[in-house]
Amino acid sequence: MNFFSHLECGYCAKTYEADKLWNLCTECSKPLLARYDLLSAKEKLSKDELKNREPNLWRYNELLPVRDKKFILSLGEGFSPLFKAARLGKELGFSNLYIKDEGLNPTTSFKARGLSVAISRAYELGVKEVSIPSAGNAAGAMSAYAALAGMKSYVFMPKDVPSPFISECKALGAEVTLIDGLITDCGKAAAEGVKKYGRFDISTLKEPYRIEGKKTMGYELAEQFDWNLPDVIIYPTGGGTGLIGMWKAFDEMEQLGWIDSKRPRMVTVQSTGCAPIVKAFEDNTEFAELWNDAHTIADGLRVPAAVGDFLMLRSLRESNGIAIAVSDEKMLDSANLIGRTQGIFTSPEGGATLAAFLKLREIKWIKETETVVLFNTGSGHKYSHLWESD
Repeated sequence: MNFFSHLECGYCAKTYEADKLWNLCTECSKPLLARYDLLSAKEKLSKDELKNREPNLWRYNELLPVRDKKFILSLGEGFSPLFKAARLGKELGFSNLYIKDEGLNPTTSFKARGLSVAISRAYELGVKEVSIPSAGNAAGAMSAYAALAGMKSYVFMPKDVPSPFISECKALGAEVTLIDGLITDCGKAAAEGVKKYGRFDISTLKEPYRIEGKKTMGYELAEQFDWNLPDVIIYPTGGGTGLIGMWKAFDEMEQLGWIDSKRPRMVTVQSTGCAPIVKAFEDNTEFAELWNDAHTIADGLRVPAAVGDFLMLRSLRESNGIAIAVSDEKMLDSANLIGRTQGIFTSPEGGATLAAFLKLREIKWIKETETVVLFNTGSGHKYSHLWESD
């Protein structure tokens, strides 16, 4: 069984045939979203069926866009552990704090989820060459799954990204081009190759399926909390597919009858050196302006413009959530606090979630009795240079 039915523009709602290759909406150039026949799924698929399935994201295969299982490319991604942060919570005087540790995914980040699904679907539709602009983790994940599929992969990265990201892509067979600039500049260079050589563009939200891999974080949270969602989810946001994907998952699960209408308040965390979504949220605008002079130690947060900005902002507002910026110094301090209390070596993006939590506690936005989940989106190992001067 597979209930994938069609694609729909997230902005103008134009629909598209499911079994063709698409990037952005042809009408408004906004992201396309995968839609499912959830009425049929509700009748034929029970959440109880999940109990004995493999602990990876493909346990939800009926609600993912790969039609034929023979095209699934998996390295064991998904179903990352949800830890109750007891020692950290005790130190902070907060009893219901959890960490979802995405650093334990293949290629050591949450990006494995989106790229597993996106490359699997591209493989199913006959793609031979894929291209991505990336600050690091997405490129490594794409390279890994492209290698599994026997595809050629082309990576465009800022030349100042930490060297482990570059080494990983090369080891996985990708052709790496280093760009003197930001992720947006990499996107322009990648687009030239896409146009000239016919490569398939796997950029964030410029194809419909990375978000489908990321939405499984929402399904997992519901399952791990026995189908009762937490009160608050704090998530580090660059391109925003994880935030948008989880919000999509919650809607799908309610339509399936797996959860009720209760939703977590979603929190976007960005760096004070690059906070376009925070500014747009505070200015109450539908879209975010390009952030000038973007800089932060958290490469995944150095995204001055995101194609899915309106979807992120919509998720925040519908959930009664908030967008908040924290300094690089607070990110590292918080990463160290998580490390010495919970034994998790987080990325700076993961540290940003605790820094945001502390800030929100200070202004009493989070109540003492609430359940809060922090997302560590990647391992700190690829950022080891940030600790070398200590």
